[in-house]
Amino acid sequence: MLEQITPLILTFNEAANIHRTLQHLTWAKQIIVIDSYSSDVTIDILRSYTQVQIFQRKFDTHTNQWNYGLQQVKTEWVLSLDADYILTEGLITEINALSKDSLVDSYFVKFKYCVFGKPLQGTLLPPREVLFKRDKAIYIDDGHTQLLQINGKSAMLSSYIYHDDRKPLTRWLWAQDRYMIIEAKKLLETPTQELSFGDRIRKQKILAPFAILFYCLIINRGILDGWAGWYYAFQRALAEILLSIRLIEAEINQHQNLETKYPDGNVATSLLTK
Repeated sequence: MLEQITPLILTFNEAANIHRTLQHLTWAKQIIVIDSYSSDVTIDILRSYTQVQIFQRKFDTHTNQWNYGLQQVKTEWVLSLDADYILTEGLITEINALSKDSLVDSYFVKFKYCVFGKPLQGTLLPPREVLFKRDKAIYIDDGHTQLLQINGKSAMLSSYIYHDDRKPLTRWLWAQDRYMIIEAKKLLETPTQELSFGDRIRKQKILAPFAILFYCLIINRGILDGWAGWYYAFQRALAEILLSIRLIEAEINQHQNLETKYPDGNVATSLLTK
């Protein structure tokens, strides 16, 4: 089965992670990497692996990057990975044992989140459809990230992927702020009845940071992981605080724009008389 699979990875300044990820992909005949013009030594690391084929594309959205990557894959199966995903030996063995004649078109994999290399008791990361048939898949936008659409049958694998990001905290903060601007736009523009229960809580701005902190520490048993558990819980709570701030900012700006456009204070009357 491994001979039918091409790993597909997106990179941008992933020098802290990409070597560890590629070390667990030496079984692949070809690895496709879509790089967004990294300015660190990411490209040098990629070139040290002979089976890696690098395509550089200016980043616009994750969806477009992934779909561009799918166009470069020649094998029947794709293994889509972030640059900080570490495949376990158990997962590699499980994938290799899959039947080529199976009617399944995609496979979900669960995650173990790591902080400074230490796997935590739990994670907020849901299982992800990482292994799928190329001709059955397309990515679509979903807030700050992307959503894989599969035309076919899916199944769940039992082994894990380690999510082990070693980039500096400043990079994480920079990325989260960018993500939350997009996420706030999605929450404000989507009708409430179409939002998930979790997104409805996030849209309220007050509850989500406290709920996430409690969930990470107590429900997900992060408190048993020591400072690594607190680190992850504080990160996730801070991400929700950033989202709340961006939601408040967007709503205040929207209100001020209306006041500027309709200085009489009666928006409804102004609209009717236009």
